[in-house]
Formats: sequence, C-alpha cells, structure tokens
Amino acid sequence: MNSSSNIKSFIVQVICLLFLLLFVYAAVSKLLDFERFQVQLAQSPILSIYAHWISFFVIGVELIISVLLFMPKIKIIGLYGAFILMSTFTVYIFIVLHYSSFIPCSCGGILEKMTWDTHLLFNIGFMLLAVIAIVLLDDGIKRTRNIRKFQYVLLSFIAAGAVVILLFLSSEDVIHHKNPFIRRYPKKAVELDTTLNLKWNSYYFAGYENNRVYLANYTDPFHLLCIDSIAKQERIKLSFDHRQLLFKAIKIIVQGPYVYLLDGTMPCVYRGNTKDWKLITELKEVPKFSLAQPMDSVTIVLRNNTAKERANVIGIYNASTHALGYFPKLLTRQIDGIFDTDGMLLYNPKKNNIHYIYFYRNEFITADNQGRLVRRSNTIDTNTRAKIKVAYLKNNTERQMGAPPLKVNSISTVRNNLLFINSKVQGRFEDEKLWRKSSVIDVYNLENNSYVLSFYIQEIPDQKIQNIYVTSTNLYVTAGANLMIFNLGELLIKEMKGESEFKMGH
Repeated sequence: MNSSSNIKSFIVQVICLLFLLLFVYAAVSKLLDFERFQVQLAQSPILSIYAHWISFFVIGVELIISVLLFMPKIKIIGLYGAFILMSTFTVYIFIVLHYSSFIPCSCGGILEKMTWDTHLLFNIGFMLLAVIAIVLLDDGIKRTRNIRKFQYVLLSFIAAGAVVILLFLSSEDVIHHKNPFIRRYPKKAVELDTTLNLKWNSYYFAGYENNRVYLANYTDPFHLLCIDSIAKQERIKLSFDHRQLLFKAIKIIVQGPYVYLLDGTMPCVYRGNTKDWKLITELKEVPKFSLAQPMDSVTIVLRNNTAKERANVIGIYNASTHALGYFPKLLTRQIDGIFDTDGMLLYNPKKNNIHYIYFYRNEFITADNQGRLVRRSNTIDTNTRAKIKVAYLKNNTERQMGAPPLKVNSISTVRNNLLFINSKVQGRFEDEKLWRKSSVIDVYNLENNSYVLSFYIQEIPDQKIQNIYVTSTNLYVTAGANLMIFNLGELLIKEMKGESEFKMGH
C-alpha cells in the first residue's frame, strides 16, 4: 500500500515539477522581453484589445500557480489552476486555427519553434498531466470523490472555453468597429512579386484597364507607361492638338474606356478614348478646381475653395448640361476650412461613390454620385482634430501653415469595397525600429464600415513611397524611381470579394 502511495506521490511531484519548469520559464521569458510579448498579444485575433492587462495577468497567474504547486495543503488548487490555464491556452489555439480570420505569429521562448498544431498537442498533453495529478494527489480519496474531481475538471474546462470565446467575440467586434489604435498585421497580407526600375521618380498612377496599369509622368505628361499582368512595359503617346495652352498642373487619368487630361488652374478637361489615345473632346465651361476625378464621360467630381471664407468645398459638374452643384456640408471645418479640410479625393466607379480622406484628422467621408452623404467614417488612429497652426498674412487675406502639421493620412487608393490608406501615425504596441524603416498601409471595408488589417511596406533606403494603387489581385507602389508590385494575399482577396472567413465580429 505504501509502495503504491509512494508511486502516486512521485508521479504527482514529477508533474508538478514539469508545470513549475514550464510556467516559470514562460513567465521569465515574457518578462525578459516584455515589450515583444505585448506586441504578440496585440497581434492576436482574440486578445488584441486586452493585450495590456492580459500581458500582466498571464505572467502573474503563471508565477502564482508555480508557488501553489509546491504548497502541500493547497497543491490541489495549483493543479486546478494549471489545468484551467492550459485549457485556456488550448481553446485559444483551437479558435485561432479554425475560426480566426488569420493565424498570428507563435509564442516566444522554446514554444516559438513549434507549429500551431504541435503547440495544440503540447497543451493537450499538459492538460492530461494535470488531470492525472489531480486524481492521484490523495491516495485516500474515495471513488465518489474521484468522480466529483472529474466533474470539477469538466466544469473548469467549460468555464475556460467560455471565457476565451467571449474574449474572441468582444475583441473582434472592438478591433473592427471601435478600434483603440491597435493594428493587425496578418502574415502574407501582401507579398512582393517584382521591382521595376522606372528610371524617373516623377511617375504617378493614372488608372487601370483590362489587367493593365497606366502610369503618367509629371515631367512628360503626354506619354504613359503601361504595365501588364506579367510586368511587361509599353509606352503610349497621347495625341493632343492644344499643347500651346499654358498648362500648369496637368494630370492624366485613365478610367476605361476613356482617358482624361485635367488642369484645374486653366481650368480644362479633355477626354479621349483608350482605343486610339486621342484627346479630342473638351468638357466646356469647367470651373477651377484643386482636385478632380472623372465620374463618367461628361461628369467630374471636384474640389475648390469657393465656399465661405474661401474654404474647400466638394462639387459635381456635368459638362452636357453645364450644371454645377456644390455640397458645402460634406467637408467639415475645424479651424480655417482650407488647411484643416485638405485631403485626397477618390472616385470609386465600381460602387459609384465619392471618397474624401482628410490629411490631418482620422476621418474620411463617403458620398454617392449625386453628392449626398452616405457615411462619415474614422481611421483607427485617435487624432480627431487637425493638429495644425494657421498663420494669417496681409490683413488676414492670405494664409499659410504656421508650424509643421501632424499628417495623419498620406496617400490612399480604393478598389471595390476596400480603402487603402498610408498612415503616418504609429499605433500601440508597434515596433519603433520597424516603423522607421517601413510604411504602413491600413485597409478598411467600406461596405460594413470596419477596419480590416494593416501591412508594412519595407522602404528602399532614402526612397519613401510616393503613390499606391490596387487592382483585384495586386498592389502597386512607387518609391523613388522604383515600381514595386505586390501580390495581394488570400485575406485581402476574399475581403474584396466579400468572402471574408471572419464573420462573427462583423
């Protein structure tokens, strides 16, 4: 009898020692690289929102359980605690593998070398060890008490699973709709396919048609560079008979089957067909504009500063009827109505929507093709007001920036239901060194008004990214004289098609 009791006691002690080694090692490794641990939690599809307090809670629980396991009178509490903690980890991994929209990086320490499937089996093994130790802990326990122990174990597992599921549901809802500036960086959101040397750093994206991306050049506006799906280059010459006009700010836009030449300082808009590239049709009586996007063959959405006190205002002009309508309520003034409302104007032909993204605040607007407001949305950073200082000159008739502004959103593009924005503000739990060497792109789903994910674009030394453009399969980035072509990952392609695997938080 004593021999049997001794064997059981030895087994319990060995199991407790294994848990001690596991939890102490895990806690110490987290403490030694605490910042990285918090970053990993912030990238979790379950724990993102709770990364700050969970980072302290997990380390504290691991150390407390380690102490309890070697206190004879309350060792049973330590074993139940170990079982609950391992159950929590196990349910977490199961949800990540089967229900999460993406699988994050693995844990740190020795477990970092494991795959997620191996890690799941590892946790299940330790759960079984905890159950064995609970059953064997007291040799004098009756059969009925053992049954009760199994009941406690089952209830503990159910409780642990319920907590993780609740964290998952609440965290995903918050991260997508009420984000406190925590970015998600899924692996392989985009992957670099090829880099082309364009020889000039003055290219910008003019448009896209039939699997061909068109780039125009500020210094040579009447020539386009066409890049097809296999990165083959072709140069296109635009035919235009009015080159003697005193253009100051030519912009070329390709929106198949048309190509447009716009200059808001003249002002003028000419239209041609992509079949022959001849700009022969002029849209008459176009008002001056600082930004403009064609909506169809005769209609443009524009921005100028003809509102009250020369504030920026969005308008729509129809060349066939010469009708011009302004929508002063779309852009909201915070300081001066000019600098504080500065931003980027996009038109989404797929959805027939107008999008305007402010430079200096965390807001963008969506309007329909009649200029009616659809929605005001926010990016995930916390800059609700423009941090700018305006200096008034010449008896308040001229204005300029009185100090360098904090730019929130830098460049943007839209494709189908997704809006891509290059953010200039560092989020919570983000690596400072990586941030300095990269540009971050945040992606938003315009249909359900949610944040989707973010990804880094590793910058070429001394060549910041200048423009981005997205098709249904690729991301194009100009940086200096280079064009980088990325393949969109499965997550983005599914999200663009409305087939995202993640549905619970939406």
